[in-house]
Amino acid sequence: MKNIAIPQIDNASLVAFRVFFGIVAMWSSLRFVLNGWVERFFSEPTYFFSFGGFEWVKVLPLSWMYAAFYVLSILGFMIAVGFLYRLASLLYFLIFTYIELIDVTNYLNHYYLVSIVVLMLVFLPLNRRAAIDVVIRPSLYSDKIGVHALYWLRIQVGVVYVFAGLAKASSDWLIQAQPLTIWLRSRVDTPIIGGLLEYRESAYIMSWLGFLFDTTVVIWLLWPKTRKAAYIVLVGFHISTGLLFNIGMFPWIMIVAATVFFSPNWPVLFISGLRLRSRKEKKNLPNPVGGHMRRPLSHVLFIALWCSFQFLFPLRTHLYGGNVLWHEQGMRWSWRVMVREKNGSISYNVVNEDGRKQVVSPRRYLTAHQAREMSGQPDLIAKLGKHIGKKTGENVRVFVDAKVSLNGRKPIPLIDPKIDIMNVDVGILPYSWVTDAP
Repeated sequence: MKNIAIPQIDNASLVAFRVFFGIVAMWSSLRFVLNGWVERFFSEPTYFFSFGGFEWVKVLPLSWMYAAFYVLSILGFMIAVGFLYRLASLLYFLIFTYIELIDVTNYLNHYYLVSIVVLMLVFLPLNRRAAIDVVIRPSLYSDKIGVHALYWLRIQVGVVYVFAGLAKASSDWLIQAQPLTIWLRSRVDTPIIGGLLEYRESAYIMSWLGFLFDTTVVIWLLWPKTRKAAYIVLVGFHISTGLLFNIGMFPWIMIVAATVFFSPNWPVLFISGLRLRSRKEKKNLPNPVGGHMRRPLSHVLFIALWCSFQFLFPLRTHLYGGNVLWHEQGMRWSWRVMVREKNGSISYNVVNEDGRKQVVSPRRYLTAHQAREMSGQPDLIAKLGKHIGKKTGENVRVFVDAKVSLNGRKPIPLIDPKIDIMNVDVGILPYSWVTDAP
């Protein structure tokens, strides 16, 4: 396939992104070890919810799971310093994604984002500057990169923000200020601002600000005149939400990710500016690299296909109709961040072949964390019901009593209580056994 000419830019900003992302990746893995989460999520459970098509992914013994997180921490450091960078990125992607796939109840949007970004790093030559790889192989050094690499990362980060914003364009979020009203009232003990959080007006203000932020921040970051102010707002937004809500490393990942919208040579300008100010000199600061480089057309086509998938995949929920916050089909991997609060009371009615009945609680098989996450997700409720049926014996019927509240509404049955869960299909087809949304 023929080569095409691609404008080249300074690679300093993307190298800085590699360093920052590697540090975040290293720390996020260490947190699991330091907080005791490895044992909590991978040793205490006796049953794990598999992702469709990945039932073959099984948890390892506890010592191996600890080893996996230690290895991830080392790999994150290797990415940051640019040592065996591509291999480290590939191994981080494989191990991290394996851990993600062990249990659906551990799914978080930013875990998915980490997998995506670290896979992108495998294909991006970000170890040609400020990297140990260059020290080992000086011939690798380059201060240039094709502009397509920058656009690729910008589009990926932009997709997260835009789809997160579009998911908030709903009556629940904008008109009812839910679920923020529920969450803020649970944080009235927050120092200094706690007294303000009990007012409904606070939830409305934050709902609209969150919607406007997510849907427009990419525009402000792309416009040089508003970029600095937008990034300051972005940092403040993510830190404040991180302090108010338990959302893990997501704020820090997004703070780092947003740096891809800066000028391609911003680290050079920043360092040069510091040197000039320290010397009280006035000189022209370096400008971005110009010219073109030739790259195979296949590279550009691959990025185009990648970006097309990232645009289209989150839209798949519209094929199902109904309220995705209720039936959950298309909810995962669609960047619907913090848009629903579901609380459920779940129990299973198991009917043996001879007609004897017994009521089974999910807590017989699940940890508190798993039971809480499962209670509002129909596919997980059905999967556990099937598991209970198989454990109970042959020719049993399993019915579920699932009363669920969505965003503060009155609890209603999520699943038709007359449906035998053993006979339902938990696949990609619409769930006819899920009730209509309230």
